[in-house]
Amino acid sequence: MTYTGRVTVGGPAEVHQLAGLLISKVAVGPMENNAYLLRCRETGEQLLIDAANEPETLLRLIGDDSVASVVTTHRHGDHWQALAEVVVATGARTYAGRFDAAGIPVATDVPLDDGDELSVGHCRLVARHLRGHTEGSIALVYDDPRGHPHLFTGDCLFPGGVGNTFGDAEAFRTLLHDVETKFFDALPDETWVYPGHGADTTLGAERPQLAVWHERGW
Repeated sequence: MTYTGRVTVGGPAEVHQLAGLLISKVAVGPMENNAYLLRCRETGEQLLIDAANEPETLLRLIGDDSVASVVTTHRHGDHWQALAEVVVATGARTYAGRFDAAGIPVATDVPLDDGDELSVGHCRLVARHLRGHTEGSIALVYDDPRGHPHLFTGDCLFPGGVGNTFGDAEAFRTLLHDVETKFFDALPDETWVYPGHGADTTLGAERPQLAVWHERGW
């Protein structure tokens, strides 16, 4: 099946098959959150990004091989509703941004700072700290050695704009600055973007809109 990045709540997961990593995307819960299961093709180790809702759906996606790690991209409640159940069922180690960890009601085993590395099997991910949507949002970059980067942005970047900054002009400027410097200035246009809600995009598709985002202020 060709991966499109378009999933619906109650529908099947889509799987993006990379040379060393399988990325399964599923939509869960009333806010249609995306959750992503990363599986190292060589070792079988798995990592889940955002145990957002519907623990039974996520545990079914994880399957019999369990999951070693769960990363929560930020502290907003729609991104961790299933976290406790998944951790109890799997014994997974939990990761979150250092400045958001206190707002997540499941203890964070490993607080993440900008540039920290974590792995799923033989695949290396790099954490990027972004301010504005929350104080401690974390994105993850997988720079595929046999392809192009893959970027998991939580609620910091979507098709058509950055995440909600709730009418705070300074927070918007801060988030757009971090998105520009850590994503658009650092990664190529081919970078595939996996957001916390909705369809995927690429940095190349979004780059021409940066000036519009600056001007409109949201």
